[in-house]
Amino acid sequence: MNSPIVITGMGIISPLGCQLDVVWERLIASKSGIVSINHFPTEDLPVTVAGQVPTIDQDSIGGFDVDNYIEKKEQKKLDRFTMFALAAAQQALTQANWFPQDVADQEATATIIGSGIGGFRTITQAQETMKSRGYKKLSPFTVPAFLANLAAGNISIKYGFKGPIGCPVTACAAGVQAIGDGMRMIRNGEAEVAVVGGAEACIDPLSLASFNALKALSTNTEPQTASRPFDQNRNGFVMGEGSGVLVIETLEHALKRGAKPLAIISGYGTSSDAHHITAGPEDGSGAAHAIRRALRSADLTIEDIDYVNAHATSTPVGDKAEIASLRNVFGAHLPKVPISATKSATGHLLGAAGGVESIFTTMAVIHGVIPATQNLEHVDESMQDLDLVPLQARHQPVSHALCNGFGFGGVNAAVLISHYE
Repeated sequence: MNSPIVITGMGIISPLGCQLDVVWERLIASKSGIVSINHFPTEDLPVTVAGQVPTIDQDSIGGFDVDNYIEKKEQKKLDRFTMFALAAAQQALTQANWFPQDVADQEATATIIGSGIGGFRTITQAQETMKSRGYKKLSPFTVPAFLANLAAGNISIKYGFKGPIGCPVTACAAGVQAIGDGMRMIRNGEAEVAVVGGAEACIDPLSLASFNALKALSTNTEPQTASRPFDQNRNGFVMGEGSGVLVIETLEHALKRGAKPLAIISGYGTSSDAHHITAGPEDGSGAAHAIRRALRSADLTIEDIDYVNAHATSTPVGDKAEIASLRNVFGAHLPKVPISATKSATGHLLGAAGGVESIFTTMAVIHGVIPATQNLEHVDESMQDLDLVPLQARHQPVSHALCNGFGFGGVNAAVLISHYE
């Protein structure tokens, strides 16, 4: 198939809100979705802030109202990450107007939703139940709730999608890899439409304590300033939660059915560092390989790229490795390319990051607005030659944009989004 692959629908559940227009407006206004944790007590934890998805009671304009997406009797069977995925998928499918009723179209629809961890809260809560009340009190839905592939599974079941189904569980690259997997399936003729993205919901005492043991999380107690990629004073990432889902298909298929193409997914690349379980090589060579593959697959050059939505989590080691990878690819041209980190507004959504940030990148291409890197007041000394779009969003045309996703285990993924004329 030579027809370009286009995005026809997008859905988002995020710390900035749960409606795309509201989330985008807040993002480019440099609002933050990071708050003091209110899911559970944090007095005995070293980490007290997170990018929580707001409830409708907390945010009457953009909050998450689960009853709008899932019947009450079904909610007890699902982990929070699956609820987020179902909600984001409903938004994306509604925008794309893709609700196939005939078997041929159902069999031609793939469902690929990545997750770094899956139903982590279901596991920790089940363990507490077993210790305090015994094994007989465990829900029969415990296992179906925590399995990472059940976000994709529940979307497939709800809408009758009978094509390929998958779930990359590749840490923080999962969302981008899900998009890449969907592209391949369409290119290989295995599917005509793919519902792709990521979902995560593991803001939990155990996950926070575990990432803290790695010295990966910020211990900043001021929510609005805790996530500060590229800043000299950054001291770790802020845990976030949510889901980003896209509907993708060939341009030919979209136009034939009267759908509106929003942007083109022009390239994708993935690679492995083969280096270390949690840290990439200092020269960024593995990530650079994924970015070059994405450029080759899109038939684009470094001079074509107008914006990079960096993976930049706000960890000193990770941010520097990513910049090294970009220098590896772009060389002396890199200072001319605007780079920003939207995790400064949302925190790090782990397996959902790639889905959400691909949507942010797409919106930048559609609207010609580059989101800011919030809290960037003192740029890291090694990055002061770069255009990191500090503090305020910038209005400028974006024809082609790069979105990165990197994860533990050495996994790298890069996707290119291009403007649709």
